[in-house]
Amino acid sequence: MTFDEILNISPYSLDGEEKEKLLIGRLAELTKFHRKNCPEYARILESMDFKSDKVRSCTDIPFLPVRLFKELDLRSVPAEVVVKTMTSSGTTGQKVSKIYLDRATSSNQQKAMVKIVSEFTGSGRMPMILIDCPGVVRNRTMFSARGAGILGFSVFGAKRMYALDDDMRFNVEKVREFLDEHRGQKIFLFGFTFIVWQHFYKELKRLREEGTVFDFSHAVLVHGGGWKKLASQAVGPEAFRREFERVCGLRHIHDYYGMVEQTGCIYMECECGHLHASIFSDVIIRRPVDFSECAVGESGIIQVVSAIPESYPGHSLLTEDEGVILGEDDCPCGRKGKYFKINGRLKNAEIRGCSDTYADNFGS
Repeated sequence: MTFDEILNISPYSLDGEEKEKLLIGRLAELTKFHRKNCPEYARILESMDFKSDKVRSCTDIPFLPVRLFKELDLRSVPAEVVVKTMTSSGTTGQKVSKIYLDRATSSNQQKAMVKIVSEFTGSGRMPMILIDCPGVVRNRTMFSARGAGILGFSVFGAKRMYALDDDMRFNVEKVREFLDEHRGQKIFLFGFTFIVWQHFYKELKRLREEGTVFDFSHAVLVHGGGWKKLASQAVGPEAFRREFERVCGLRHIHDYYGMVEQTGCIYMECECGHLHASIFSDVIIRRPVDFSECAVGESGIIQVVSAIPESYPGHSLLTEDEGVILGEDDCPCGRKGKYFKINGRLKNAEIRGCSDTYADNFGS
């Protein structure tokens, strides 16, 4: 099945058996393509003695450790057709992943993300407040996961403004003017979790205590990038949502899980607080001892598969995150597919989420 054909299917409409049939065909095609066109990937499969005729399910597709993209330039298209190079977030001194995108892969990433996010926010474009600074996206040909996230989500904005200046200070008057201009309309907010909390929530709280109240009761917030720093401050998802509703009336909040190595295939948090896999991707949890597949409810290492990557072999990756599948096809929100939660980073794994890496460097 071509990717365009997959795009015509509603993102959460297929049950486990139907989705497995769809994904296994696409993943097998991508494995064959990357084996033929990426010499490094071909050597990895040869060292594993991988036989394509032995593949029966998505769990049989070989996975690459996500850290490999920090060590090797993995590309399945000629250098001259690469239109964008994305880098992962990283703290000072860390190596970063380099992900090479051709026009088709970049376009498909955007199309998939639009289909996924629209299931949670609605299909119409909205006035948008980006909870970040404009300087992050100035270099469009090579930019970090943070910049890529901002640009990717910007397509949902009919009119956009940045809530912060380049010194990460809250633009009180500009935000007030924007809300006045779009009074009564649904506002779309996007940002990375720690930045949203540190530079947006805390300022809204301070202003409220001084007698200035902002009303975001008609807004929807999508945020991601990790919880490590906030967890160390005893701020979890429930406290995050509770405090935003208290200080500004914001109730519609969706976290998401994703990574630059599989941009487009994000896992959105539903109204029940569960992360969901769409038809463009899937999650497999593996035991750290032997990499066998975990049962539902059993914690292990997260593997992610994606139907998107054509310009680089990123369709099956072993992350450095720990999580657990909570169920499949039976989430109370009504969306089909696997739903899961993230337990955190593996012990001794590098900090890498946009939120967590910014937080680690914050104030240093």
